[in-house]
Amino acid sequence: MKIALALPEDLPKLLAFRQEAADWLSKLGTDQWSRPYPADRLLATIKSGTVFMVLDRETTVATITLTPDAEDGLWTEQELSEPSLFVNKLTVSRTHAGQNLGGHLLDWAGDRAFQGGAKWLRLDAWTTNEGLQRYYLGQSFEHVRTVREGAAVNGGPRVSGWVAQRAARPCDHGFVDETPTPASPT
Repeated sequence: MKIALALPEDLPKLLAFRQEAADWLSKLGTDQWSRPYPADRLLATIKSGTVFMVLDRETTVATITLTPDAEDGLWTEQELSEPSLFVNKLTVSRTHAGQNLGGHLLDWAGDRAFQGGAKWLRLDAWTTNEGLQRYYLGQSFEHVRTVREGAAVNGGPRVSGWVAQRAARPCDHGFVDETPTPASPT
Protein backbone atom coordinates (compact mmCIF):
# COMPACT_ATOMS: atom_id res chain seq x y z
CA MET A 1 0.00 0.00 0.00
CA LYS A 2 1.12 3.52 -0.66
CA ILE A 3 0.38 6.88 0.90
CA ALA A 4 0.04 10.02 -1.19
CA LEU A 5 -1.21 13.58 -0.94
CA ALA A 6 -4.89 14.05 -1.71
CA LEU A 7 -5.60 16.22 -4.75
CA PRO A 8 -8.60 18.51 -5.40
CA GLU A 9 -10.05 15.94 -7.80
CA ASP A 10 -10.19 13.47 -4.86
CA LEU A 11 -12.82 15.61 -3.09
CA PRO A 12 -15.90 13.56 -4.11
CA LYS A 13 -14.13 10.33 -3.17
CA LEU A 14 -13.13 11.69 0.24
CA LEU A 15 -16.61 13.06 0.96
CA ALA A 16 -18.12 9.66 0.13
CA PHE A 17 -15.45 7.99 2.24
CA ARG A 18 -16.35 10.18 5.23
CA GLN A 19 -20.05 9.42 4.74
CA GLU A 20 -19.29 5.70 4.83
CA ALA A 21 -17.51 6.23 8.16
CA ALA A 22 -20.40 8.32 9.53
CA ASP A 23 -22.88 5.59 8.58
CA TRP A 24 -20.75 2.97 10.33
CA LEU A 25 -20.39 5.16 13.44
CA SER A 26 -24.16 5.67 13.52
CA LYS A 27 -24.66 1.89 13.55
CA LEU A 28 -22.34 1.77 16.57
CA GLY A 29 -24.65 4.21 18.36
CA THR A 30 -22.54 7.37 18.23
CA ASP A 31 -23.45 10.68 16.67
CA GLN A 32 -19.84 11.34 15.70
CA TRP A 33 -19.63 12.86 12.22
CA SER A 34 -23.42 12.85 11.93
CA ARG A 35 -23.35 16.27 10.25
CA PRO A 36 -21.94 16.25 6.71
CA TYR A 37 -18.49 17.79 6.49
CA PRO A 38 -18.56 20.98 4.39
CA ALA A 39 -17.04 20.28 0.98
CA ASP A 40 -15.44 23.73 0.80
CA ARG A 41 -13.58 23.17 4.11
CA LEU A 42 -12.33 19.77 2.98
CA LEU A 43 -11.20 21.23 -0.35
CA ALA A 44 -9.29 23.98 1.48
CA THR A 45 -7.48 21.37 3.60
CA ILE A 46 -6.67 19.32 0.52
CA LYS A 47 -5.24 22.43 -1.18
CA SER A 48 -3.16 23.19 1.94
CA GLY A 49 -1.37 19.86 1.47
CA THR A 50 -2.40 18.30 4.78
CA VAL A 51 -4.77 15.54 3.59
CA PHE A 52 -3.25 12.15 2.78
CA MET A 53 -4.74 8.98 1.34
CA VAL A 54 -3.70 5.36 1.64
CA LEU A 55 -4.13 3.53 -1.64
CA ASP A 56 -4.35 -0.20 -2.17
CA ARG A 57 -4.12 -0.88 -5.91
CA GLU A 58 -5.37 2.66 -6.62
CA THR A 59 -8.39 2.27 -4.31
CA THR A 60 -8.53 4.67 -1.36
CA VAL A 61 -8.66 2.59 1.82
CA ALA A 62 -7.78 5.19 4.47
CA THR A 63 -7.27 8.89 4.93
CA ILE A 64 -5.71 11.19 7.51
CA THR A 65 -5.24 14.90 7.90
CA LEU A 66 -1.93 15.87 9.51
CA THR A 67 -1.47 19.53 10.28
CA PRO A 68 0.63 21.87 12.42
CA ASP A 69 -2.58 23.73 13.32
CA ALA A 70 -4.28 22.87 16.61
CA GLU A 71 -8.02 23.01 17.17
CA ASP A 72 -8.85 26.20 19.11
CA GLY A 73 -9.26 25.87 22.85
CA LEU A 74 -7.84 22.38 23.34
CA TRP A 75 -4.16 22.93 24.12
CA THR A 76 -2.44 25.26 26.60
CA GLU A 77 -0.06 28.01 25.49
CA GLN A 78 2.83 25.94 26.91
CA GLU A 79 1.75 22.90 24.89
CA LEU A 80 1.31 24.99 21.76
CA SER A 81 4.87 26.26 22.14
CA GLU A 82 6.16 22.69 21.69
CA PRO A 83 6.64 21.56 18.06
CA SER A 84 3.71 19.26 17.28
CA LEU A 85 1.65 17.83 14.47
CA PHE A 86 -2.07 17.17 14.89
CA VAL A 87 -4.02 14.20 13.54
CA ASN A 88 -7.53 14.86 12.24
CA LYS A 89 -10.15 12.86 10.35
CA LEU A 90 -8.37 9.49 10.48
CA THR A 91 -10.69 7.14 8.61
CA VAL A 92 -10.29 3.54 7.47
CA SER A 93 -12.57 1.89 4.93
CA ARG A 94 -14.75 -0.87 6.33
CA THR A 95 -13.27 -3.14 3.63
CA HIS A 96 -9.91 -2.83 5.38
CA ALA A 97 -11.05 -2.76 9.01
CA GLY A 98 -9.37 -5.10 11.49
CA GLN A 99 -5.97 -4.99 9.77
CA ASN A 100 -4.41 -2.33 12.05
CA LEU A 101 -4.31 0.05 9.10
CA GLY A 102 -5.18 2.92 11.46
CA GLY A 103 -2.28 1.95 13.72
CA HIS A 104 0.13 1.91 10.78
CA LEU A 105 -1.22 5.29 9.67
CA LEU A 106 -0.63 6.71 13.17
CA ASP A 107 2.92 5.30 13.02
CA TRP A 108 3.39 7.01 9.65
CA ALA A 109 2.11 10.28 11.15
CA GLY A 110 4.45 9.95 14.14
CA ASP A 111 7.38 9.20 11.85
CA ARG A 112 6.49 12.18 9.65
CA ALA A 113 6.22 14.42 12.72
CA PHE A 114 9.63 13.19 13.92
CA GLN A 115 11.21 13.78 10.49
CA GLY A 116 9.85 17.32 10.54
CA GLY A 117 11.30 18.05 13.98
CA ALA A 118 8.12 17.77 16.05
CA LYS A 119 8.24 16.63 19.65
CA TRP A 120 4.61 15.43 19.75
CA LEU A 121 1.93 13.79 17.67
CA ARG A 122 -1.37 15.05 19.08
CA LEU A 123 -5.05 14.48 18.45
CA ASP A 124 -8.51 15.10 19.77
CA ALA A 125 -11.34 12.60 19.80
CA TRP A 126 -15.10 12.68 20.20
CA THR A 127 -15.74 13.28 23.90
CA THR A 128 -18.38 10.55 24.21
CA ASN A 129 -16.74 7.95 21.97
CA GLU A 130 -15.04 5.85 24.63
CA GLY A 131 -14.25 3.07 22.16
CA LEU A 132 -12.22 5.49 20.04
CA GLN A 133 -10.48 6.81 23.13
CA ARG A 134 -9.52 3.26 24.18
CA TYR A 135 -8.24 2.68 20.64
CA TYR A 136 -5.91 5.69 20.85
CA LEU A 137 -4.72 4.66 24.32
CA GLY A 138 -3.93 1.24 22.83
CA GLN A 139 -1.87 3.03 20.17
CA SER A 140 0.42 4.47 22.89
CA PHE A 141 -1.29 7.85 23.17
CA GLU A 142 -1.58 9.35 26.65
CA HIS A 143 -4.78 11.15 27.63
CA VAL A 144 -3.95 14.76 28.50
CA ARG A 145 -7.40 16.08 29.45
CA THR A 146 -11.00 16.34 28.32
CA VAL A 147 -12.16 19.84 27.40
CA ARG A 148 -15.91 20.12 27.71
CA GLU A 149 -16.50 23.85 27.23
CA GLY A 150 -15.74 26.24 24.40
CA ALA A 151 -17.59 24.69 21.49
CA ALA A 152 -17.69 26.79 18.36
CA VAL A 153 -21.25 25.79 17.44
CA ASN A 154 -24.23 27.34 19.27
CA GLY A 155 -22.36 27.70 22.55
CA GLY A 156 -23.08 24.08 23.53
CA PRO A 157 -20.64 21.59 25.00
CA ARG A 158 -17.57 20.68 22.98
CA VAL A 159 -18.13 17.38 21.18
CA SER A 160 -14.50 16.59 20.34
CA GLY A 161 -12.54 17.58 23.40
CA TRP A 162 -10.77 14.41 24.53
CA VAL A 163 -7.11 15.23 23.83
CA ALA A 164 -4.13 12.90 23.77
CA GLN A 165 -0.53 12.83 22.63
CA ARG A 166 2.44 10.56 22.12
CA ALA A 167 6.05 11.37 21.40
CA ALA A 168 6.94 11.77 17.73
CA ARG A 169 9.30 8.95 16.85
CA PRO A 170 10.71 7.11 13.87
CA CYS A 171 8.51 4.16 12.93
CA ASP A 172 8.47 1.41 10.37
CA HIS A 173 4.93 2.02 9.13
CA GLY A 174 5.06 -0.26 6.10
CA PHE A 175 3.75 2.19 3.48
CA VAL A 176 5.39 3.22 0.25
CA ASP A 177 5.50 6.93 1.03
CA GLU A 178 4.92 9.09 -2.04
CA THR A 179 4.53 12.32 -0.05
CA PRO A 180 6.89 15.29 -0.05
CA THR A 181 9.41 15.69 2.76
CA PRO A 182 7.67 17.07 5.84
CA ALA A 183 8.16 20.70 6.80
CA SER A 184 9.08 21.66 10.33
CA PRO A 185 6.03 22.38 12.51
CA THR A 186 5.58 25.81 13.99
